[in-house]
Amino acid sequence: MFRSPPLPAPIQPPAGTRDLRLDFFRGLALWWIFLDHIPDNFFSWLTVRNVGFSDATEIFVFISGYAAALAYRRPLQQQGFGFTTLHVWRRCWQLYVAHLILFLFYTAQISYVAEHFGNPMYMDEMNVTRLLDAPHLALLEALLLEFRPANMDVLPMYIVLLLGFPPLLWLLLRRPSAALAISLALFVAVRFTELNLPAYPPGNGWYFNPFAWQFLFVIGAWCALHPAVGKWPAGWRRAVDVAAAVYLAAAAVVVASWSVPAVEAWIPGWLADWMYPIDKTSLDTLRLAHFLALAHLTLRCVPRDAHWLARRWVRPLIVCGRHSLHVFCLGIFLSFAGHLVLIEFNGSVAAQLAVSVAGIAAMCALAYVLSWYGGRVRSAALRKRELEAR
Repeated sequence: MFRSPPLPAPIQPPAGTRDLRLDFFRGLALWWIFLDHIPDNFFSWLTVRNVGFSDATEIFVFISGYAAALAYRRPLQQQGFGFTTLHVWRRCWQLYVAHLILFLFYTAQISYVAEHFGNPMYMDEMNVTRLLDAPHLALLEALLLEFRPANMDVLPMYIVLLLGFPPLLWLLLRRPSAALAISLALFVAVRFTELNLPAYPPGNGWYFNPFAWQFLFVIGAWCALHPAVGKWPAGWRRAVDVAAAVYLAAAAVVVASWSVPAVEAWIPGWLADWMYPIDKTSLDTLRLAHFLALAHLTLRCVPRDAHWLARRWVRPLIVCGRHSLHVFCLGIFLSFAGHLVLIEFNGSVAAQLAVSVAGIAAMCALAYVLSWYGGRVRSAALRKRELEAR
């Protein structure tokens, strides 16, 4: 009774192929998130947030929506709505458990460091003081995803977005324009209301408001199911290319003005009054437009069959992107470890380089181990099926 009527099949990619761009850019986002999470790290200047309004979070959310649509489209079409819903929610449970395990190790790491070095400021800086003041309430709030230490906001948002994905996917396959319109309406509603999920301390909302960020997630899913850029008239494509490039250049100038006084003088007062603050919590329109412009030009410049995606030097990013959950969790843990090294031992640029390289190397090592292990498991399963078929 849970099976839905047959759904229309959107355009399918070539059978047996995998879009390596998804893995590459997801891996790149994970590296950037790690670098950005280390305070006062000179090498965080290498990340996208220093050349525009958006950052690695937008990349992660967009690709998550894109990948979710590709992963669950076929189960919905072949197995029905009920099966797919349980399939998605099973993944949500896995993410929730991963979040709680990360919370346990991360808070233990921060608490130990604060005690060992006699510096309670670590607890305040990483938003863990609540755990000492009222542990019974902090643990309950952690289970409800209300209490989260610093840098642990992305995964809860993804869990919530995925929880509501089955009906959205059903609508995207049947009425894509209606799905996008509903998502846009919710995004706009956040602008005029205080709609958000509750968070600690009381009266606050989630740092990444899922009612706003769902729009980018939906855009990603919509793009996966209904690619449209290639169908645009050539004149439209060129016009959008130029508009996107101009906007990215203007955003780069504005961002440069935040750290270069000479450039700051170029920004008119009326423009600054109109732009600021550029809100990350509710996905400011300037951030959204910046990411969409960046994504559009990236899509135009990096085709699916780009030869450099098969190069050896790209492989670490792709492998990290394929094991994003494990790599992300390790990156959170390592970012605080790197912060500790720079504060307590050596904060030089050389130390920052060493910490950045060592952290990324550890993330790559984990991804390669998981890839090797997964390959062995698949090979063993294949041999077992071959033996059973004889």
